[in-house]
Amino acid sequence: MAVKDDQLSKRERQAMDIVYRLGKATAEEIQEEMPDSPSYSAVRALLSILVGKKLLKHTRESRRYVYELAISREKARDTALRKIMRTFFDGSPGKLMASLLETKDRKLPPEEVAAIRKLLDEQSPS
Repeated sequence: MAVKDDQLSKRERQAMDIVYRLGKATAEEIQEEMPDSPSYSAVRALLSILVGKKLLKHTRESRRYVYELAISREKARDTALRKIMRTFFDGSPGKLMASLLETKDRKLPPEEVAAIRKLLDEQSPS
C-alpha cells in the first residue's frame, strides 16, 4: 500500500520527521521530540498506524520497540522533495534549483558547483 505524503496527518508527519532525523527511535524518544507532546499511549497508537501504513517498521529491543523507516532515506527524501517542488515551485525542478541558487547567503564550494554542472550536463540533450 503506497501512502502519499499528503495523506499523513500532522502528527503522523511529525513522527515520521523525528524518525527520519534520528534514524531510529523508541516511542518515548519520539514523544519527547514532538511539539505539544501527546500522551505516551497516543504516540504508541500513532506509531502503530504508521507501521500499518508500512512507513515505519520496528524491532524489539529488551522490553521496548525501536522504530525506523520502512522505506529508504533516499525514497523518503525524494518524496519530500517532490512535495516541496509541487507545492512551492509549480512542479518545476528548474524553479526549485533557481530558488536555491539565488539565495545570496549561500556560497557553494567549487566542488559542489562542479558536481551541479556535471549533473546539468548529463540532463542536457547532446
